[in-house]
Amino acid sequence: MKATVFHAARDVRVESVPDPVLKAPTDVLVRVVNAAICGSDLWPYRGVAKWTGGARLGHEFTGIVEAIGTEVRAVRVGQFVAAPFSYADGSCAFCAAHLYTSCARAGFWGGLDDDGGQGEFVRVPFADATLVAIPDAVRDDPAKRTAALALTDVMGTGYHGAVSAGTVPGGTVVVIGDGAVGLCAVLSARYIGAERIVAVGHHPDRLQLAKRFGATEIVDSHAADAGRSIVELTSGGSPSVVEAVGVQSSLDLALETVRDGGTVAFVGVPAGMETLSFRRLFSGNVALRGALAPVRAYLPELMSALAAGAIDPSPVFTHQLPLDGAPAGYKAMDERVAIKVCLTVSSP
Repeated sequence: MKATVFHAARDVRVESVPDPVLKAPTDVLVRVVNAAICGSDLWPYRGVAKWTGGARLGHEFTGIVEAIGTEVRAVRVGQFVAAPFSYADGSCAFCAAHLYTSCARAGFWGGLDDDGGQGEFVRVPFADATLVAIPDAVRDDPAKRTAALALTDVMGTGYHGAVSAGTVPGGTVVVIGDGAVGLCAVLSARYIGAERIVAVGHHPDRLQLAKRFGATEIVDSHAADAGRSIVELTSGGSPSVVEAVGVQSSLDLALETVRDGGTVAFVGVPAGMETLSFRRLFSGNVALRGALAPVRAYLPELMSALAAGAIDPSPVFTHQLPLDGAPAGYKAMDERVAIKVCLTVSSP
């Protein structure tokens, strides 16, 4: 089959790799329909994360079940499914607590040991606990079908950020970051019912999309007085702040703009975060929460909301390319030409 393979910084290629096969009775094989390129995929692409050549790429995909293991009960051949960015066995204490990413047998798509989502087929371990069915109302609507791909990571992660920050109906939330996760956090805050949503970023086109997703105010993160402006807008700071970038400056801005007694949820994959103001946390009774999103816990609710028309994250996909276009997609995201790329791998 064809799959996207990492070779070196800024060198990804679509090439032939061995076809996956069932290895355990709880496995299924999924034919990928849509896959995505994630902002976190750019860390190895840019050489920030040191990957080994030959690693598979991609952790966001939807597809059709083509074969199932003998112990699979909840998933059937021909079903259209969404896969969260990690798999888990569904039977441990962490899974029971819906913290699927902490499962002792959890794993992540791609790398040297697992199939990447940016390929024609994926072997899915623990399929019954991992995969979520996509309803026909979504499968039959091209826009909703694309939106379903966002639920596998960025929408689930953005929602995790909004929930972890303590977003409430009628409340105020600040979202720092105008990438796909930040935009989905804005959409999530609106879905939850926040009254004031301040979107913080520095790309005009993305901030316009944030307004479309429900942001009530916009702040330029590159402005010298960005922090002070946010504090003034929120009358002393926001009780809920979502940090959706993963760099030191965005975390510092989050701690500057959170209200005393408030919560910062950080869901951007950390890249170069080295210091934390413990004095700010201590003196302001500020909670720091969030981190790696257990997307599987949110998928059923978000899938129902998508089917009902309550959310539509599909606009974060500004570019759609065939699988062979993956290298061009990485380049477009690296150069900030694209917010997020959807790869069309096969028909549903």
